[in-house]
Amino acid sequence: MARRAPGLDWILMFASLALVVLGSVLVWSATSHRDDLTGGDSSTYLKKQLVNVAIGVVLMVIVMATDHRWVRIVAPLVYFASVIGLVLVLVMGTTVNGSRSWLMLGGLSIQPSEFAKLAVVIGMALLVAERAEGSWRKRVGTGDVVAMLAIAALPAALILVQPDLGTMLVLTACVFGVLAISGAPRIWLGGLVCAGVMVAWVAVAAGFLKDYQVDRFMAFTNPELDPRGAGYNVEQARIAIGNGGVFGQGLFDGSQTRSGFVPEQHTDFIFTVAGEELGLIGAGVLIALLAIVVWRALSIATHSEDMFGRVAAAGIACWVGFQAFQNIGMCLGIMPVTGVPLPFVSYGGSSMFAGMLAIGLLQNVHLRSTSSLPTRFTAPARARAVSS
Repeated sequence: MARRAPGLDWILMFASLALVVLGSVLVWSATSHRDDLTGGDSSTYLKKQLVNVAIGVVLMVIVMATDHRWVRIVAPLVYFASVIGLVLVLVMGTTVNGSRSWLMLGGLSIQPSEFAKLAVVIGMALLVAERAEGSWRKRVGTGDVVAMLAIAALPAALILVQPDLGTMLVLTACVFGVLAISGAPRIWLGGLVCAGVMVAWVAVAAGFLKDYQVDRFMAFTNPELDPRGAGYNVEQARIAIGNGGVFGQGLFDGSQTRSGFVPEQHTDFIFTVAGEELGLIGAGVLIALLAIVVWRALSIATHSEDMFGRVAAAGIACWVGFQAFQNIGMCLGIMPVTGVPLPFVSYGGSSMFAGMLAIGLLQNVHLRSTSSLPTRFTAPARARAVSS
């Protein structure tokens, strides 16, 4: 039987690598003038980010080249490793910006919640795949939905205790997307939306959220309520983006960026650097590249021949798409400030590693799909065999 030669999804590869290159330049611009961060070496954070990118590319290649059977075998180990990491964070983690989310291992800082997103997606995908391949039923039933929610519940609870509200929102979007693509009954999807609203209300009413988190939501509804406090980040971010105009003020020349008015500009608010220094056109290119990654992930999910690949690719699309929307939205003031990085762009090792692992998994699914697609001559040949 003739087969189409397998190949990488070069559009996905170009978009993801373009994002990490652009992100590295933006990180460099955001930190080059910050002697308090760089210690006088303006390229310190550029060098660190390039190391993160290099490690991320190696991880991507490893996952991409791994036989898909091993990917499914290793999936439970990845899930349990992420859970152990989340537990260790609560036991011996470091608190940053009010959230105990980091493990300090020598000079290396790791954020296990970033890997938990991918772990939950592949864990739920593996469960759906095992059900589809080992059962005569074609639809996801109540027992399957409960089992999938149980997989997500443990990491979600550990993340909520940190508390890391931003990652919790992204994880919720991933779970909802995976359930939707796997064919969960609509009544479950509607019930989950209602349950999410109820849980959010209870969390606020019962005082589970920290004061600064409540203040951020209040500032989201009215940024002018506390312009020097909770609303400061959003106000300065909007000013920076507005300064950029259509063509921007030029790399390394952004007035808000050089003055250091926008906090956490190399991580959570990296989009403001693009908006101010590259303008509407540059920021639009960045958004377009993120949209291409989501589009290719959905395309890979559509053409995947097995349930594991289909659900995993769709879950990654939901993860990248919602997290990018959340990050850019908080910079524009249309989403509350929750402290999530911009995928492939923000400074940080954990976020970069998890993102490149996801790209490697997408390429793995794509390679498996293209290598098993017949050419246009296969169907007629099969028809002749049947007729004879």
